[in-house]
This record gives sequence, structure tokens and C-alpha cells, in this order.
Amino acid sequence: MRALRVLAVAVATTVCAGVLTACGATFDRTGTKAESNLAPVSRVDGRPLRVVATTGQVADAVRRIGGNRVVTHGLMGPGVDPHLYRASESDITRLESADAVFWNGLHLEAGLSGVLERIGELGVHSIRVTDDIDRDRLLAPPEFEGAYDPHVWFDLDLWSTVVETIRDALIEMDPDGAEVYQANAAAYVAQIAELDEYVKIRTLGIEERVRVLVTAHDAFNYFANRYGMQVRGLQGISTESEASTADVQELARFISDRQIPALFIESSVPDQGVQAVIEAAAARGHTVTIGGEIFSDAMGAEGTEQGTYLGMIRHNVDTIVEALRGT
Repeated sequence: MRALRVLAVAVATTVCAGVLTACGATFDRTGTKAESNLAPVSRVDGRPLRVVATTGQVADAVRRIGGNRVVTHGLMGPGVDPHLYRASESDITRLESADAVFWNGLHLEAGLSGVLERIGELGVHSIRVTDDIDRDRLLAPPEFEGAYDPHVWFDLDLWSTVVETIRDALIEMDPDGAEVYQANAAAYVAQIAELDEYVKIRTLGIEERVRVLVTAHDAFNYFANRYGMQVRGLQGISTESEASTADVQELARFISDRQIPALFIESSVPDQGVQAVIEAAAARGHTVTIGGEIFSDAMGAEGTEQGTYLGMIRHNVDTIVEALRGT
């Protein structure tokens, strides 16, 4: 019966997935910090907390903070586009049996948002990890129809706030593990801060004229804001949109005029549009190459450096800098 109730919500969600105002709580722009009231979870015989996390970035953070007190299952693996993801029957079962679900919010998990908003009715804690970010620091592009840009993990300082939100939620659910969660979160935040400085230094090494990140979709605006780069995406912030011929020609013209040497493909987005831009730029007499594959909405394979949040960010910045500097 529980599964049937959640599946009914999932079906209803698919109707509103493409309508940004349909799930209003996800797009709260009041600037008010979310009120938390998570009841402690019974850990009979010392069993770990059972957690489901939507994206790889969120799952990695929960694992780093939770240590051996938390067992975390990530729903969306390498190459999976969270904008388009729909829950399978096995996902629904896993969500129902979890103690808590951690998710990005801000319309990133468009096809799951209704399920994630309502899962609390079944006694599962539902935590949007972006709720404690100051809304004045979030980007709200006009083309995104009143919603925020959800790709906050590309500003490492903002992601530190997410880490603290996860830490606090775990402490509320498992007070006996407070010292573990606090220590793990502090160590992780320190690593994020160190990487933040590395990214700043690396990006400053790119000549300003070509300090432009061109990708398949507009996922890197937070990265650009924090690290002094310009970004251009063929698609919009959500991959639910499609690029037109006019979009391809406009981007090719920009690349040719600025003499940008490289653009980048994303692991979770098909590269047909990028190839079309390369051909359109060539028709204008400018050769632009693929500078490499970078990770945007999904991380790399489990067990690889790119399969961790810190490793993904380091891989991205090294790939971008080497291609744009021509080294």
C-alpha cells in the first residue's frame, strides 16, 4: 500500500515536471532559512542510518560526513542527467525503506520533486541540502522563469554550506554520532576550502580574452561567478530545453569572434549539439577543438578520482585550464 501511494505521487509529478512553478516549495525565494525538525532515528543494535541521496555530489558529501554510521545509496550514477531522471519501481522501494532522503532541490531533480516533497508523509525524513544557502547568493536567471539555478556545487564556498546542512541533519537524526559528524564535516570543509584556492589560482592563469567556458548546457554559472570566467552554454540551465539552429549559429559566431580555442563536452549531456557548433565555427573559418570531457550534473565512475566531488572539481579545472591555455 505504501508503494502504491508513492507511485501515485510519482505519476502526478511527471505531469508538472516541466512546469517550474508547479512545486512551489522547491522555489522558495523568501530568503528564510528552512526550519528543521528531524526526529531521532532508532538505531537498533547500532545499525547505521539508511540514507538515499539523489545526485552523486550529494551522495559523496553524505558518505564523507556520515562515515561508518551511515549507509548511503546514490540514485543517479555516472552519466545520468538529474534534470530528466524518473524514479524506477526499485527506486521507489528504496526511498520508502530509507530513514532519510537527501536531495539538491532548486528544481534539479525535476521529475522526482513531487515524490521527494511528499516522502515525509511515509515517515521518511526529506532534506533539501540547499535550503540553508542564503537566497541572496543564489543565481536567478530571468530565462529560468523565476526559479534558481540549481548547480550550486560549482561554487565551493556554497557547497561548504551544504556540507553543514547535511552534518546538522545527521546530528538531529543520530545525536549519539554528533562528534563523528562534526569532525568529518570539519575535515571535509577544510579540503573544500583548500581546493577553492587551487581553482582560483589555476583559472587566473588563463588569458582573459579566452577565459570562456563553452559547454553543452548552462551549468557553470556559479563556477564563472566565483572564479572570474565567462560561460556560454548551447542549451539553457535545464537540459529539458533544446538548442535550435539559431542557437548553434549564435554560439559559433561568438566563438569565432573571440577566437576561443576549445569547447567542452559533458559526461551527462549528448554531444551532438557541440559537434554542430564546431562545424558551424569551421564554416566561419575558425577551428575550435573539443578540449575534453568535464563533469557537470553527474560525477565520474565510482572508484575513480572523478567519482568524488573533490576529484571531479579538480579534473574539471585542470581540463579547462590546459585546453584554454593550449598546454
